[in-house]
Amino acid sequence: MPPLLTFVARRSDGLILVSSFANTTENLDVEKKQAKEILRNINSNGRATSKMKIETSTNKTFYYLIHGEICYLTLTESAYPKRLAFLYLEEINECFCEYMIKSHGNDNYISVISTTGRPFAFISAEPLIQRKQREFVDPKSTANNNKLQNDLAEIHTILSQNISDVLDRGEKLENVSQISSNLMSESKKFKWGTKKLGWKAKVNTYAPIAAMGLFILVVLYLKFF
Repeated sequence: MPPLLTFVARRSDGLILVSSFANTTENLDVEKKQAKEILRNINSNGRATSKMKIETSTNKTFYYLIHGEICYLTLTESAYPKRLAFLYLEEINECFCEYMIKSHGNDNYISVISTTGRPFAFISAEPLIQRKQREFVDPKSTANNNKLQNDLAEIHTILSQNISDVLDRGEKLENVSQISSNLMSESKKFKWGTKKLGWKAKVNTYAPIAAMGLFILVVLYLKFF
């Protein structure tokens, strides 16, 4: 079974740049939603690690890989080799960057990715990802065995989390962010209210004095002029 779904997204906000799905009759609507939540929360969760394995409750596993400002995420069956999943993401990174450099130039493609506001802006790169998916269909193929043998990456320290923990943490952080925003708004209101009270206090203090002074000036004017 090949990687079931693949997303290439902007790290800063989780905007999906291109996606690809395996040809399967299995309903992956729940996993697609979870994938989008993972991508949306990567930056807010403050995960410093560039590689993560996230286990689900449906015998499937998410893997993501961060390169610079781009995040690559895939979903596989839990029995799929972890090393091969990350090798797949590495190759997706290589082919996507090659595509972007060819399309927008080596010095410009990062800026293009950073400024695009449209989801799936680079959907024309999907055939490249589909080709890679087909190469990784059989973990036991000669080509994939050779890739594993030639892979020198150390992945024993890859962090592993449960999908419920990841999504729950993201929700909690969103709540904290909302609470913080509300507190800032209330603080501004309180500050403005304090200024208004200060002005009112000054008016109440100096208004009688100003009125008395004006009265004296009027009396003097009428008396001498």
